[in-house]
Amino acid sequence: MTISENTSMRPSNNPTDIRDDWDEHWSHLDSAASANPAQRMRHDIIRRLLQEEPPTAIRRICDFGSGQGDLAIVLTSALPAAEFAGLEMSRYGVEVSRRKVPTGAFHIANLFENHPDEFGLRNWATHGTCSEVLEHVDDPKAFLERCRDYLAPNARLIITVPGGPMSAFDRHIGHRTHFSQQSISALLDAAGYRVERTCLAGFPFFNLYRLTVILRGRRLAQDVSQQNSGLATRMARMTMAVFRLLFRANFLDTPFGWQVVAIARKQR
Repeated sequence: MTISENTSMRPSNNPTDIRDDWDEHWSHLDSAASANPAQRMRHDIIRRLLQEEPPTAIRRICDFGSGQGDLAIVLTSALPAAEFAGLEMSRYGVEVSRRKVPTGAFHIANLFENHPDEFGLRNWATHGTCSEVLEHVDDPKAFLERCRDYLAPNARLIITVPGGPMSAFDRHIGHRTHFSQQSISALLDAAGYRVERTCLAGFPFFNLYRLTVILRGRRLAQDVSQQNSGLATRMARMTMAVFRLLFRANFLDTPFGWQVVAIARKQR
């Protein structure tokens, strides 16, 4: 996760407040995130979209907000010929990512402070990914404008952002806003991208999953804060296992999905 330079996004001094402290976030949530069926669904969608192109296509993938490397595992396994770079604000996330995917190039980076030349990545990527990042950023337009510096001309950018209602847990982990097809399209257009398509994924079972998160609200946030290892409770693990099975029946695009996906191109 890479966030803005706005002072309101500096890490909290409260050790249980993980809103914008991304080392704290990933040290708490690494294992739970890896087991999260919603994350797996998003990563599978990104993989499928990248595999729409011929197997011989050149792919240099830059993941903006690469977290603790789970998307990198999926993409480097599915696309072994691809080169992969990840930009992440959390030192913990980068260290874990490097262990998970030794072939990837992961960098501790704040897009508002660092520049692509520091990493040898100016206009490097033929493909960009940005999964569940923009909702955490005070100025997502400026963030996307800075992503352009890492992307080659006409590079393809795949984004996932949350739609639907925002829960107390979403606020606890730093969500500023949720998106619609219209709002993500307008944002990408304003930041200098040409939107190819958007879709609303996840209906019906992702919506049901999200409703359970909304209903648990503050209690879920408290449970996460109290888990020093970040592991889900036994009941939560059982619930996620059930949802992983149900998610196989989710639709990629309907008018009702709460997972917003956008595919765009960098305009010259």
